[in-house]
Amino acid sequence: MKRMILTGALALVAGVSSLLAQAPPKAPAPKSKDELAALQALVNARSNPDATIKAAEDLMTKFADTDFKDMALFSEAGAYEQKRDIDKAQTYAERTLEVNPKYYQATLMLAELLAQNTRENDLDKEEKLGKSEKYAHDTIQMVKDAPKPNPQIPDQQWEDAKKDIAAEAHNALGLASLTRKKYDLAFTEFKTAADSAAHPEPAYQVREASALNSGGKYDEAIAICDKVMADQTVHPQIRQVAQAIRATAIKAGGKNTTPPAAQVAPAAPAAPAAPAPPPAAEKKP
Repeated sequence: MKRMILTGALALVAGVSSLLAQAPPKAPAPKSKDELAALQALVNARSNPDATIKAAEDLMTKFADTDFKDMALFSEAGAYEQKRDIDKAQTYAERTLEVNPKYYQATLMLAELLAQNTRENDLDKEEKLGKSEKYAHDTIQMVKDAPKPNPQIPDQQWEDAKKDIAAEAHNALGLASLTRKKYDLAFTEFKTAADSAAHPEPAYQVREASALNSGGKYDEAIAICDKVMADQTVHPQIRQVAQAIRATAIKAGGKNTTPPAAQVAPAAPAAPAAPAPPPAAEKKP
């Protein structure tokens, strides 16, 4: 799944060339054409982590009073996450919140980073998971009534984006519970994520199955895996994880009630259609 975490930041600057004309009083706005150009450079660099970091630093260095410092810092956090530098990603997400405590994309990133990178035997496990859960709950609360970051975004698209952001926060809560081995709670959070997302996310369902499997509810885990595997649109890697969870559940005593033919494998490319046969000769009486 493409993370929804950048929704607000990118939407905010997607129409950056028109911000000077459209921004109401007190709304973030570039103060000059040069700052506008720096913002556009940051937007244009978003597919390149190193270029994003440079563009963000250039914006904050050249325009110390920019209204977009939180966005620049968060863009750096996202770039470092892409580079798999988790410590710096966390640092820049935290700096984002120092500038703007209501920046829910940063709270969501921190919730996920801490949940995904905390291990069972970490000495500070409880501290990190506690922070993760707080950030996740903060995200859910803040995004409920969050205004559109760009007035050009259609209302339904923004409502869907907020649902997906909240679903990611529930996913982070599920990951934290999974690390704590609170499997029932993990299942509940993953199910909430899957059921509340505006766009289907099979990875949440696979995590539901994983929590059920870890909690000894093998038949229920198998049923969810079968559902995921029957969906031809599921990414092959997610399908592979579902197959592994299913196999583990069966080995542990779950019932393999799905006929082999129904255990759907990835669809093979369709063969070219055969040419239509010539019309049959009319039979004479």
